Amino acid sequence: MLIREANEHDIDQIMALEKTCFVNDAWSEEVMLSELEAEHTFYVVGFVGDNLVGYGGLSKLPGSHQADIQTIATAPAERGKGYGRAIMQALTAQAIKLGAEEIFLEVRADNKVAQKLYEVFGFKRIGVRKKYYQPDGVDAFVMQTSLVRQPLVLGIESSCDETGIGIVRGNQLLANVISSSMDKHAIFGGVVPEIAARAHLEALNPVLNEALDKAGVDLDEIDAIAVTNGPGLAGALMVGIGAAKALSVATGKPIYAVNHLVGHVAADILANGKVETPTIALLVSGGHTSLLLVRDLLKDVVLLGETIDDAAGEAFDKVARVLGLSYPGGPEIDRAAKDGSANAIRFPRGLTLPKDMQDHRYDFSFSGLKTAVARHVELGESKGEKLELADVAASFREAVVDVLVNKAVSACKEYGINRLLLGGGVVANARLREYATEHCEAEGIELRIPPLSLCTDNGAMIAVLASQLIAAGAIPSTLDFSAESTLDVRVVQS
Repeated sequence: MLIREANEHDIDQIMALEKTCFVNDAWSEEVMLSELEAEHTFYVVGFVGDNLVGYGGLSKLPGSHQADIQTIATAPAERGKGYGRAIMQALTAQAIKLGAEEIFLEVRADNKVAQKLYEVFGFKRIGVRKKYYQPDGVDAFVMQTSLVRQPLVLGIESSCDETGIGIVRGNQLLANVISSSMDKHAIFGGVVPEIAARAHLEALNPVLNEALDKAGVDLDEIDAIAVTNGPGLAGALMVGIGAAKALSVATGKPIYAVNHLVGHVAADILANGKVETPTIALLVSGGHTSLLLVRDLLKDVVLLGETIDDAAGEAFDKVARVLGLSYPGGPEIDRAAKDGSANAIRFPRGLTLPKDMQDHRYDFSFSGLKTAVARHVELGESKGEKLELADVAASFREAVVDVLVNKAVSACKEYGINRLLLGGGVVANARLREYATEHCEAEGIELRIPPLSLCTDNGAMIAVLASQLIAAGAIPSTLDFSAESTLDVRVVQS
């Protein structure tokens, strides 16, 4: 979604959406135009392509420490996609820039969805205006939030093949820019560490400039620098660490070296305002498959289990190669499996037999599964049989998803935690999300999945984790930290 400041040329689309969303409470075009043109107001519009999907307005009088949300609307068909939150972020950011110390708004008492959105931004109900909305006679809840200036943090992520830079203010996402070197690795069928490191070097400056531009801030406005120092590929990590240290020294800003895996958990803050703890977190990517118990994001993160050989994403890549599909394997297998039967072939579920439960209850193994797929394909070829690609892909995917979700749900039940958080690039897999949703609903477990842009490796999750450390009074890292390829998940900050 593109968000920009509104102008009079947007009035027709704004009014169409105004009448759709508010019906009896809709403003007239004359009133809306006067709002857009007033010197003390700031209105934004959100577009997906040529279609207006939302708008919102803020009022802030000169010399006043108070700002007011005048209106905010999202097209009914586009709700639930984060557009309202993005518009709210733009309005809040503007209120901060204008020097507001608090924001007020009014919301219909029967609009629970809007109230939940406002609560994410810290709004609390402070009063009621009886029968304020006419002619419906519906009460208005008056809500207020304080704008104590939160730190502006720039986060750098370079643990694998994605160069990510994110900028947050407190819990508020301002920019999340990612440059992937995936195409450069495709001809090798997997990530080549040396190529990844060089790609980070080439991408860092452009990605940094784009992130600053999107956030609408200058480098000298940044309050702190955050960077991933592990786990990950050593060479790739060193590029991001070098850049972060250089920025810290050049600007005089404090630096925070943070854990990549805990960053994936922290991404939920940007989606929902905070990480609800305790929670079980399942992190699934090309380099990691980890099951965590998170009792406290900053102080108590425990590794319950991890892959003992191939990570889930790595298994997808290798099986895709066996099936003649291109890299990366996850999306390719997802597409190939669309018309296949998940029950056509019973592939093995690694580390799920009773004999595995004592030592590897929450560990993962996908090497045997990968080999089983290869043997199935080889056997079919030796018999001259046609490869049923869709069935093989669907059955393989089901085996992976089955193990991932059932071990995560089992952990939730064993530890009495009715909450599961997913993270990592493999979360983009449609069947994984579907399977997790089905099983969590059946077990009464709350499933939290951040937007996919926050699931893949990104700098925003690193920035928001550092922001939480700053808020908790953590001392900045010294410049002598280094890349830690196997950094323990219990070490949130180095």
